[in-house]
Amino acid sequence: MRHKFTQISAIFSQHELKKRWRLLQKIFRILCLVLGCWLIVTTITLVSASSRPVDAVFVLGGSIRREIYVAQQAKQYPQIPILISRGSLDPCIWLIFQRESAPKQNVWLENCADSTFDNFYYGIPILQRWGVHKVRLISSPSHFPRAKWMAQILFGAHGIWVEPEVVQEKGRPANREYWWKTGFDISRSLIWAVLGQFNQPKCSSITKLTDVDIEAWQRQGFKCERQGGVGMKGKGAGVKGR
Repeated sequence: MRHKFTQISAIFSQHELKKRWRLLQKIFRILCLVLGCWLIVTTITLVSASSRPVDAVFVLGGSIRREIYVAQQAKQYPQIPILISRGSLDPCIWLIFQRESAPKQNVWLENCADSTFDNFYYGIPILQRWGVHKVRLISSPSHFPRAKWMAQILFGAHGIWVEPEVVQEKGRPANREYWWKTGFDISRSLIWAVLGQFNQPKCSSITKLTDVDIEAWQRQGFKCERQGGVGMKGKGAGVKGR
């Protein structure tokens, strides 16, 4: 009797395992179908966006020369919004735009990011709120191709076409690129390309350039990167290199 009961239990267990396996297969097929549809829609969106004019400029922090370059560009395209992600100190950027006689009304400073990944992590939701479809990515040769690959993965996953633009540096940059760093950032970018569809991180430190209180900064003191050629005061920090 006990042997017969054991056989029945074994048959029942096998039946349950097969039932669960079929359920997992069904879930996997559904996920593959959803992922496939998402990839098709995103690809169509990107192809469409690629033929549009640039509707935002995204500057990766790490060198004040990038901000000098974008200030000069702002004079030619004052209608295009500019987002500078964790660049130089706010007053340094303000002084650069002031010296270049560049318009400040369409410039925003995001100061939450602490890495290249964070630049995109906090920057993409801002660009999405602006309704951006095609972005010009500003960085330096030492930052490519890692930044370009990350941008194409993360921006692309949100239907934003990337137009990279390289700003030449003077001298040898302090930050260096390593294969393991590139591999790590590309890997987590691929993961976040999917997870980021369900999460919209918000940066609590976004400042419009016209709202920078330059007089208050001058009273407390600050220091700009030497290559910027703008006034340096006090003990403030310059640019965080990435």
